[in-house]
Amino acid sequence: MGRRARGRRLQQRPQGAEDGAEGGGKRREAGWEGGYPEIVKENKLFEHYYQELKIVPEGEWDQFMEALREPLPATLRITGYKSHAKEILHCLKNKYFKELEDLEVDGQKVEVPQPLSWYPEELAWHTNLSRKILRKSPQLEKFHQFLVSETESGNISRQEAVSMIPPLLLNAHPHHKILDMCAAPGSKTTQLIEMLHADMNVPFPEGFVIANDVDNKRCYLLVHQAKRLSSPCIMVVNHDASSIPRLTIDVNGKKEILFYDRILCDVPCSGDGTMRKNIDVWKKWTTLNSLQLHGLQLRIATRGAEQLVEGGRMVYSTCSLNPIEDEAVIASLLEKSEGALELADVSSELPGLKWMPGITQWKVMTKDGQWFSEWEAVPHGRHTQIRPTMFPPKDPERLQAMHLERCLRILPHHQNTGGFFVAVLVKKSSMPWNKRPPKLQGEPREPVRSGPTDPAELESKPVGGIDDTEITERAENVENNGSKKDGVCGPPPSKKMKLFGFKEDPFVFIPEDDPLFPPIQKFYALDPSFPKMNLLTRTTEGKKRQLYMVSKELRNVLLNNSERVKVINTGIKVWCRNNSGEEFDCAFRLAQEGIYTLYPFINSRIITVSMEDVKILLTQENPFFRKLSSETYSQAKDLAKGSIVLKYEPDPTKPDTLQCPIVLCGWRGKASIRTFVPKNERLHYLRMMGLEVLAEKKKEGAVLAPESAGGSGPPEAEEAGAEHDVEPAASASVDAAPGPDPAEGALPR
Repeated sequence: MGRRARGRRLQQRPQGAEDGAEGGGKRREAGWEGGYPEIVKENKLFEHYYQELKIVPEGEWDQFMEALREPLPATLRITGYKSHAKEILHCLKNKYFKELEDLEVDGQKVEVPQPLSWYPEELAWHTNLSRKILRKSPQLEKFHQFLVSETESGNISRQEAVSMIPPLLLNAHPHHKILDMCAAPGSKTTQLIEMLHADMNVPFPEGFVIANDVDNKRCYLLVHQAKRLSSPCIMVVNHDASSIPRLTIDVNGKKEILFYDRILCDVPCSGDGTMRKNIDVWKKWTTLNSLQLHGLQLRIATRGAEQLVEGGRMVYSTCSLNPIEDEAVIASLLEKSEGALELADVSSELPGLKWMPGITQWKVMTKDGQWFSEWEAVPHGRHTQIRPTMFPPKDPERLQAMHLERCLRILPHHQNTGGFFVAVLVKKSSMPWNKRPPKLQGEPREPVRSGPTDPAELESKPVGGIDDTEITERAENVENNGSKKDGVCGPPPSKKMKLFGFKEDPFVFIPEDDPLFPPIQKFYALDPSFPKMNLLTRTTEGKKRQLYMVSKELRNVLLNNSERVKVINTGIKVWCRNNSGEEFDCAFRLAQEGIYTLYPFINSRIITVSMEDVKILLTQENPFFRKLSSETYSQAKDLAKGSIVLKYEPDPTKPDTLQCPIVLCGWRGKASIRTFVPKNERLHYLRMMGLEVLAEKKKEGAVLAPESAGGSGPPEAEEAGAEHDVEPAASASVDAAPGPDPAEGALPR
């Protein structure tokens, strides 16, 4: 339906539907506008099922159902490097939230956002402000624009509160190798990337995140989310999580299996914990969804456990309250691990979070309401739908030893959230089917144990039937067959793989003797410690237009596994080719996306700028040298034309000024300097410096023009171009850009 037709339809609705009809107002508050039929938030089977299972404490059922029928409050999380995060938090609390304190809209006092009590350092907040209310007052409009702009530039993530819990309980550190098995759309992945970069002074943490999703299209959504954080330590791959390949890495010249220190196993689920935002679940809910997903969830969790290092931690989570998807999967996994896995007690790790302990007894119900308490009672005709692993263990001692009460179930009415389930597992030893007795010399190899073969236990059969030694041998055979070009990590050759989506370009590492690198090294005076072996491109032919960079650990993964893993994306862009770069002594200019990674290795072409300089550079197109401070001019005047780094260092003696360092990419022209910073990043830095920028209300003369088309200057406008339509607000103490002087010639100068 077009916008006009929808508007006419809204005008034709009866008055009661707009104001007084029962449920009409509530529906609009929840975002259901446009004359859609009311969704009745009732499901008798759902109520019957969960009342029988007693997952809600005595006397709290009505509160539980009432909370499920209320819209979910919006939650946001401050992302990015720690020092930048603190500046954004300061800006939120002391500017935007203060403006909301005494604000009234339509006679109602606006509720000020509150921090989530259990999230560390006040970096997550929740608010009941709806989109409709956000557009009703100028102060709220500014707050809304701030949220939109900071979200686009990767500094704020709009993420459901309960989905923030698994990464926190994973307890990841910068040196950890992390696998996110079902990662799309990527909000948890970005949390993990932030944990890797906890120390802003370390450009290449030892750890990395491999983010996987089975859906090819959702992988690109994942890439978009991850790219906002500009990390060289993230790789997005596309596989079925239940059979994700075992990878190998080179350790001192020998092939070894890659075991992960941390694994996030946020499995596909029926999603009945999301009823507050996914209103369709009310009418579609049935126990059949859980019964159909249980087997897949168990296979994914098993595959994760196989790839976890001894002593490593795996978090299993669902947005379902159903024990068939929750405790049943954990109990089955623990049982077949034969002591290799144990549930960790994390009760003290998130103080302030309210949760219910996991249950130890539950029953299975069919979609038509028939209950079964044990596997033996299930008729033969239902054996394909109901599996033995769905029931709790019979032996009381074994059940007690599992400590299922260590699982966490979050109920919506306890802290005004969605419903959620989390279990934290620690690996004590190899999974039983991955253990092999030592081989005696001259004796034939014993067959590999591949788990239970009883038909009643098929659901719990391990995914792989191959032990660790055999995988390593296979890897070495692949490496030694001589069929792979050095440094080229192409997409997997399998035709079957190419059916799943777009054919990705290969990842080609720059050879040590490549002639394109010495001019770059000389121009930017790169430190001898610069890891040039980690530079790659995405083409094997023609001119290299972009140079990307990965950490050495991800380089190791790429080079050793190109035959068995489908990589969608990795690395960050660090240099872009200029159209006429050769005349500037270097064919490549710096890319803002990767500047925080590159900066520690650059020893020349750095200009230290003041805060006033930064304001001018970010609000004016190509300001002349005379507009900048004398200190900046003295640094720039002797530099040759070309790409430069602009660095702002905070002054600790002025605590009211911006207290985090800023690094920007720029271009030193004939008589001016310009910045190459995407629009949203410009807005972000200007806000952090106290300037209010309202992009919609354009002030004449203050709009930054896109780069001129002809020009002797650098840069293709792929990163800049139309991204520079930013202007200061009327209150900004920065001169409006006067526009280019015709005498100075085309931009950039």
